Amino acid sequence: MSEIFEQTVDEPLAARMRPRSLDEFVGQDHIVGPGRLLRRAIQIDQLGSLILAGPPGTGKTTLARVIAAGTRSQFVSLNAVLSGVKDIREAIAAAREFRDLKNRRTILFVDEVHRWNKSQQDALLPWVENGLVILVGATTENPFFEVNKALLSRSRVFVLSSLTDDDLRTVARRAIEDPSRGYGAYRVQIAPDALDHLVRQASGDARTMLNALELAVETSPVGFPPPSDAVITVDLATAEESIQRRAVLYDKDGDAHFDVISAFIKSVRGSDPDAALFWLARMVHSGEDPRYILRRLLILASEDVGLADPNGIVVANAAATAFDRVGMPEGQFHLTQATLYLALAPKSNSTLGYFDALSHVQTQAAEVPNHLRDANRDAELGHGAGYLYPHAYQDHWVAQHYLPPGLDDSVFYQPGELGWEGERAPLLQLHRAEQLAATREQHVEAWATAPRRSRLIREEVPDQELAAFRDRVLARVDLRSHHRVVIGGDGAQLFYGAVVREAHAGLVQIWVEPDAIGFVEHFFAKLAQVHAPEIVTTGMFTEATAARTQAGGFERAVLRFHRSCNWDLVLPWLDRELQRGGLALVIEPAPSHGTRPSDVVPLPQELAVKLKDAEAALFATAGVPPATSEQRTVRTELESYTYDRTLLPQHLKAWLAPDQPLGAQLADADRTQIHEAIDQTEPQRVAWQRSQFTHLIHIES
Repeated sequence: MSEIFEQTVDEPLAARMRPRSLDEFVGQDHIVGPGRLLRRAIQIDQLGSLILAGPPGTGKTTLARVIAAGTRSQFVSLNAVLSGVKDIREAIAAAREFRDLKNRRTILFVDEVHRWNKSQQDALLPWVENGLVILVGATTENPFFEVNKALLSRSRVFVLSSLTDDDLRTVARRAIEDPSRGYGAYRVQIAPDALDHLVRQASGDARTMLNALELAVETSPVGFPPPSDAVITVDLATAEESIQRRAVLYDKDGDAHFDVISAFIKSVRGSDPDAALFWLARMVHSGEDPRYILRRLLILASEDVGLADPNGIVVANAAATAFDRVGMPEGQFHLTQATLYLALAPKSNSTLGYFDALSHVQTQAAEVPNHLRDANRDAELGHGAGYLYPHAYQDHWVAQHYLPPGLDDSVFYQPGELGWEGERAPLLQLHRAEQLAATREQHVEAWATAPRRSRLIREEVPDQELAAFRDRVLARVDLRSHHRVVIGGDGAQLFYGAVVREAHAGLVQIWVEPDAIGFVEHFFAKLAQVHAPEIVTTGMFTEATAARTQAGGFERAVLRFHRSCNWDLVLPWLDRELQRGGLALVIEPAPSHGTRPSDVVPLPQELAVKLKDAEAALFATAGVPPATSEQRTVRTELESYTYDRTLLPQHLKAWLAPDQPLGAQLADADRTQIHEAIDQTEPQRVAWQRSQFTHLIHIES
């Protein structure tokens, strides 16, 4: 056995305390724990060539000593820093001679094996190949980069990890208590904070910790060894001097731990790189686990930087991966880079929108809309029917509803104003405007007093039909980017997004009823101020209102109503608000020209006539435009679109309820008989036509 494995009392504490057996070995349970492959191979003396890789002070050389103590093979040791090809040849010659004389193997331990160049490693390769020697190499570098691949392929690699704080405390206690190799023969008392400081500053390196402990113990008394009755006291100040690092108030399990990491995260969130670096240094210097810091940065990259800079999570993750490969102390560069990048990045916490969505999921049941269901399995049931493939449309987007019925106007994600998502927020808001307006559109009937929110009466209006209708009629007012435009009416939501987009360099003013302000704010909550419209909540068609624009009023007006237009209110308002030469588009329903309840409810002849008469009475004034005069010209057209929809008995009964405009036209007895007839009907899929009058009004110059 090589003489480097002999132990003398003059050796440093770290050398004296090296474990002599696997039972004394501390840490590395993942490779030498009970039942592990390497442990079994050492115990039965059936070792194959292996490479031990890991940071300094983790037990590589110690494990080699344990192997040497437990093997019947000849054990030869070389240090790659001090030896070359000549030494390899001498070791091979000794191995051959030992085999010939004793018929036993030779285990060749090479410390710092990565220090050998390629030719030196190649000189060893044939003898490992033919089994003359069993190689046990130790390296602090990545063996997959530093060791000859041919040599590596003939060896099993075991990676040792830095020792944990608990492992280091176990090593320290053994050194203090061992009477022959440590300080058990003396009365050594070490303060808990002093031991904690030595353990933290050792950063997983047992050799560093034992060297510092040796210096602290042997320099505390006037002379060493001290008298037999003397007490050797190691306090925090002595520990600081021994390891040459000042202790920082920090307890990884107590208040200081949570306070400092809190200060660090808040500094990064607050975009203060100087404070972030200070608290980072405080944690690293105090022995905080760098991987814990990196985990917190990974969380912050999504929680506080988020979509303002999507690269934040990429940088944080790359830093964590790089740290795992490099370790300390060089890993401090990766900690610093991630910290500075995230501190300097634009900030957004829009990812918190997920928790708003989660609260809805936890409190509300929601079905998947039919057009979003899987058509591959249940196409015969109509699943997937009506789905619009976004890539088939311009800009790879089409207005389409993806939320369940009843949640159509819910907003969970609020984009920030900075960085990547800030650039995309305006387009998102306009997309939302079109989707939400279409949602409101789908719940309104000319014969009902208010939009219906029940998912039982949800209309399946195809979004592309609404978009085509909107674009056709809006083209008639010839909107330009610099125009001043006013929008109003209870059905104007469909036009919000398109008008704001078209008149982006002018002024857009939206008049809404006070109870609808929340809906409109959904559209434009995050739109940049320069592009956002003015929102007015006072009554629109009252004489008390006055134009809110400069330079003589509006140049364009878009008014849309779900019921018939009251021209007695609208025309004076247009005369007052619209400047000379301006254009107004007024849209109102034309239900008598589209599909009506009487077209789909099977009734006896007498009841059918009464229902048609009620419809005629309700729609008697619809579509009657004002006459052309010297002050204005009016051009009226009929616009229609058809779509497939499912009608349930609940739909029809709701439209004919006594509190609804159409139901109110019927006598109680007639309404009761019609309801009874409706109860006998089955759900039906019908081609439903919706028609609307569009009146283009030109105010003469």
